[in-house]
Amino acid sequence: MASPNSYKLSCSIPGHEMDVRGLAAAFFPDGAFTSVSRDRTGRVWVPNSSPDRGFTEMHCMTGHENFVSCVCIIAPSDTYPRGLIATGGNDHNICVFTLDQPQPLFTLKGHKNTVCALSSGKFGTLLSGSWDTTAKVWLNEKCMMTLQGHTAAVWAVVILPEQGLMLSGSADKTIKLWKAGRCEKTFTGHEDCVRGLVVVSDLEFLSCSNDATIRRWLVTGECVQVYYSHTNYIYSLAVFPNGQDFVSTGEDRTLRIWKQGDCQQTIRLPAQSVWCCCILPNGDIAVGASDGLIRVFTEVEDRIASPQDLQAFEDELSKTTIDPKTGDLGDIKMEDLPGREHLEEPGNRDGQTRLIKEGQNVEAYQWSVADSRWMKIGDVVGGSNQQTSKKVNYEGKEYDFVFTIDINEGGPSMKLPYNVTDDPWLTAHNFLQKNELSPMFLDQVANFIIENTKGHTLGAAAPSAADPFTGTGRYIPGSGTPTGAPVGVADPFTDNPISLQTSTNIYFPKTDGVTFEQANATQIMAKLKELNGGAPGEYRLSEEVLESLEKLLVSVCNPCATEQPTTEQISLLWKTSHWPEDIVFPVLDILRLAVRHPQVNDSLCGGDADDGVALCNHLLSLMKPQGRPANQMLALRTLCNCFSGWRGRALLLAQREAVLSHAADLCSVCNKNIHIALATLVLNYAGSLHGQPDLEAKAQCLSVASAALESVQDKEAVFRLLVALGTTVASDQTAQDLAKSLGVMSQIAKYTSVTDPAKVGECCQLVLKELQ
Repeated sequence: MASPNSYKLSCSIPGHEMDVRGLAAAFFPDGAFTSVSRDRTGRVWVPNSSPDRGFTEMHCMTGHENFVSCVCIIAPSDTYPRGLIATGGNDHNICVFTLDQPQPLFTLKGHKNTVCALSSGKFGTLLSGSWDTTAKVWLNEKCMMTLQGHTAAVWAVVILPEQGLMLSGSADKTIKLWKAGRCEKTFTGHEDCVRGLVVVSDLEFLSCSNDATIRRWLVTGECVQVYYSHTNYIYSLAVFPNGQDFVSTGEDRTLRIWKQGDCQQTIRLPAQSVWCCCILPNGDIAVGASDGLIRVFTEVEDRIASPQDLQAFEDELSKTTIDPKTGDLGDIKMEDLPGREHLEEPGNRDGQTRLIKEGQNVEAYQWSVADSRWMKIGDVVGGSNQQTSKKVNYEGKEYDFVFTIDINEGGPSMKLPYNVTDDPWLTAHNFLQKNELSPMFLDQVANFIIENTKGHTLGAAAPSAADPFTGTGRYIPGSGTPTGAPVGVADPFTDNPISLQTSTNIYFPKTDGVTFEQANATQIMAKLKELNGGAPGEYRLSEEVLESLEKLLVSVCNPCATEQPTTEQISLLWKTSHWPEDIVFPVLDILRLAVRHPQVNDSLCGGDADDGVALCNHLLSLMKPQGRPANQMLALRTLCNCFSGWRGRALLLAQREAVLSHAADLCSVCNKNIHIALATLVLNYAGSLHGQPDLEAKAQCLSVASAALESVQDKEAVFRLLVALGTTVASDQTAQDLAKSLGVMSQIAKYTSVTDPAKVGECCQLVLKELQ
C-alpha cells in the first residue's frame, strides 16, 4: 500500500455534461455510487473490471425540469430491497427513483424554491432543505411537517442517529437542532453561509461554511474545534468510517483530507469549484466538480491510476489559470517574486503554495509530501496588485484584470476580462450577453468591477444607484439629499425636505403611490433593437413599429413632451409585450414607464373592463416563481406604477387577491430588486386601503408583508414593508388587533436597533408604538 496520507488519482469519470453537484454511495450494487448534475440527470456508477480501474454508468435518471442540486440514498426496505434514490432540483421538486426505470417512482412537491439538500433516516424518512428558507420532513410520499425558523436559504440538512433529531444549516449563518418539528437549539459561530453538515457520532457533527472553516460541534451546543486550511467557500464534507477522519471540498479547487485533526493532504483539481465528495465503501474518495467530471482518489496502490493517467492529470492541472482572489495567493508584485530557484527548497507542509516569476508570467506550485516535489498547479492571472504596466493575457488579448465572477450559487465560475480604460457598465453588459445571463445582474457585476478596481483610472461610470437594465440612476427612496436641497428632514421616499409642523412620524400612513420612475430611453431602445434583430420571424418588428415605440417612450418619459401617446402606439406596445419571455424585458421596461402616463393608464387599465383584466393577467403570468427574474421584477414594477392613475388603482384593488397572492410567491426568490418591488407593491396597496373598512383586504396586506419579512434581507425592502405595516394599522384598531394576532410585533422587533439606515429602526419603533 501507499503511504496512509497519500491519496492519488484512481480514475476520472466523464459522462455528465455540466457541473456535478451531488454524490452519494449506494447500497446496491456493491461499490456503486450515484451522482447528480446541472445537466438535469442523475447517474449510477458501478466499478468495472477494465485495466483502467474505472466505473461504468449503470443507470441514468431523468425527471427534473431544471438543474439537479443534491442526492441521497434511502435505505433498503421490504418494499424496496435495493433502496431508493432521492434527488432535489432547481425545479423545486424532489424525485424518488428505483434502479428499474429512468423516470421517477414518485415526485414530492411542496417547496417553493430550489431543493439544495437531502438526508434520509430510519423508516424511509426524508429531510429536505430549500432556498425557500424551510426544511421539510417527508414520509410515505407526504410532507409530514415543515421546519420554519431560518431567515435565509437552508443549504444543508442531516438526520441524526437519535430518533426525532434533525439539523439544518442556513445562509443566515446558523445551524438549528430540531426535535419533533420544534427548534430546540440554534448554533452560532460561522461568519457566513453554512453549506454542509455531516454526522460524526450520536453526540457530534461537523459543519462547513462559506467562511472557509469547518467546525466540530456537540449536539448540546458547544463548538469543540475549528479547522482552518481552506482559502475559500467550503461546499461539502464526508466522514470516514472511523468517525474521526474526514474530507472536504470547496471553491479553492481542492479536496482536503483531514486525519487526527489536521489537514494531512491537499489535492488540487483542474476545476474552480469542487462541489461535492463522498467516501466509497472501499475507502476511496469520489469528488464532483464544475468541469463535469467525477474523479476518484485512492490510497491503495493496486487502484492508483497508470503513470500515464497520473501524468495527464498533472499536465491538465499545470495548464489551469488561477485568480488570486479565489485563493490564498495574496497581493502579487511581479518585481518581488523569486525565480525558479525558489523551487529548489523543499516545502514544509503538504499543499503549501509558492509563486515564482517565469519570464513575464507568474506560476503557482504546490508541495506534495507524497512525491517530495513541487507540482505546478497553474498560471496566475488577474493579480490583485496590478499597479505596474504588466498585462494579463486572456483568450489571446491583454487585460489589466481578469476577474472570476460567480453569478449563481448553482453555476460555474466565469472569467471577466477588464481594462481600466473600459466603461465598467458596458463591460458588465457585454459579459452578461456573452454568457447568456439575465440583465438583472448588470448593476451587481458593474459594481463588482468598480469595487475591485479602486485606485485605478476608470472609464465613465454610470451612477452608483443604477437601474439594472439601463445602467442609469434609478429611483431609490431614502438614497440621499439632492445637491442644493435645503437642510432639514427629508421625505424617506423622495428625499425632498418636509415640514415637521404636525407630526414627528414622517413614515406612515403613506397614501400616495410609490413608483419606479427613472430610466435611460436611449439604452432601452438600443437593447430593444438589438433583441429585435435576433427575434423569431413572427415576432420581428418593422422599422415603423420600432419608430412608433420610440416616440411613445419619449413622450411618456418627458413631462414637457408636446406629442401625446396615440391609440396606435399603445396598441403596438400591448402587442409587443407578448414577445417571448427571454427577450421581452426591454418592452416591459417601456410598459413600466408608459403606465404612469394618464392616457396609457386609462387605456390599458380600464378603457375597457376586459383590457384591464388582460393587463393584470399578463403581468401575473410573468411573475411565476420559476420565471425569469428580470420579467418578475419588471412586472412587479409595472403593477406599482399602475397606482399612479385612478383607473390603474381601481383595477388593482379589484384584482387585489390574485395580484398579492402571485406576489407572495416571489417572497423566497433571492433577489433584492424583486424584494424591493414586491415591498413597494404591498405598500401601495396599504396606502390605497388606508381609511377603508375592508378588513379582508388589509388582512391580506398584513399576511403578505409578514411572509415577505421572513425571507427579505435587503434593508430598503424591509423599510418599505415596515411602512406598509404602519400604513395598514394606523388609526385602525381592528387592523392592529389582527396584526398582533399574526405575531407581527415579535417578528419586527429585531429591526428596532437598526441604524444603517436609521429610517429602518425609526420606522420600526413607530410601528410597534402604534401596535401597543
